[in-house]
Amino acid sequence: MIATEKRVTPSPLTLLTEEEKMFQSTVRKFARERIGPHVREMDEAGVFKKEILKECFELGLMAIDVPEEYEGQGGYFFQSILAIEELAKVDPSAAVIVDVQNTLFNNAIQRWATEEQKKKYFPRLAKDTVASYALSEAGSGSDAFALTTRAVFVKDDAGDHYRITGRKLWITNAGEAGLFLLFANVNPEAGYKGITAFLVEREFPGFKVGKKEDKLGIRASSTCELILDDCKVPKANVIGEVGKGYKIAIETLNEGRIGIGAQMVGLAAGALDHALAYAQQRKQFGKPIAEYQGVQFDLAEMAVEVEAARLMVYNAARLRDAGAPFITEAAMCKYFASQVAERSASKAVEVLGGVGFTKDYPVEKLYRDAKIGKIYEGTSNMQRVTIAKQMLGNRG
Repeated sequence: MIATEKRVTPSPLTLLTEEEKMFQSTVRKFARERIGPHVREMDEAGVFKKEILKECFELGLMAIDVPEEYEGQGGYFFQSILAIEELAKVDPSAAVIVDVQNTLFNNAIQRWATEEQKKKYFPRLAKDTVASYALSEAGSGSDAFALTTRAVFVKDDAGDHYRITGRKLWITNAGEAGLFLLFANVNPEAGYKGITAFLVEREFPGFKVGKKEDKLGIRASSTCELILDDCKVPKANVIGEVGKGYKIAIETLNEGRIGIGAQMVGLAAGALDHALAYAQQRKQFGKPIAEYQGVQFDLAEMAVEVEAARLMVYNAARLRDAGAPFITEAAMCKYFASQVAERSASKAVEVLGGVGFTKDYPVEKLYRDAKIGKIYEGTSNMQRVTIAKQMLGNRG
């Protein structure tokens, strides 16, 4: 288990407390020693090893900021960001799994679940249950509230419950998940004000995980379709208020963007590490290519952008932990970090040259993994829209 501490906000942003450094070091060691040797195999198979997932639970990575009273680590949001970054340096797929569990699912439960729901589900999430966040549908991507999945309230001898019917697409962690935070509309006539959040267990009647997507990158992280055919969900499994699911979705995704930013920073830093190491050992014309100014310029530019993106991510995470406004900063860090990740991975491939274009070196995979950063949890265009609206006082 990873030792955690109560929140302390040092300055400047990249200055970590001793406890944060220990936490970061522990995750880094785990990522390099336990995940690193299996990255290529998992990528090619498109499957995250169960034994590594089990170790993530044992290390406390799946319940970082879950309170100790519910068997979590008792940490805080910034620690989740540190963990996501370190994992992404080695394998962005591993970072995705931990990210969704912590910044989306656990965070939503902590903020909106009842005490009974927390007591029932948090210990499972800390021990052995992977979680998933189910919002997207075929016609509901950037327009997140265009969802058509319907929930109908039923009161009968079996007890008060909802019957949910619909399809969800692009659902991360769905292949491994045992618990889903799922959004459905209880009153389509009311538009987004009918959207409600539900806790759906994998074993509920009428629920099925469908097709698994064959993806370009982050292949070991499962992305699947969910099929709900008159799925019976107890009334007690409604999260927050009926008709207020849109609020949960918006606020959770605002925080989730910081997690994506951390993923992208970690990926970019990993690409830089590989490029730097290779440049110092690869010789051309009698000397390491790192001694050539052209290569030095690429490495320096990568380092500057990684540091800038990291500062933006850390700033957004610290603001969130401090209870200060962070919506603009979250959108900014997600937008910028995803650009940096793509550029850094591309430059790393170029520094490595021909071998960088092969699967014998990790940068080829990082290049593929980087693309999703501009797409999921809000495309780059949607981040620009958010930033502009915040600047203009939400006018228009």
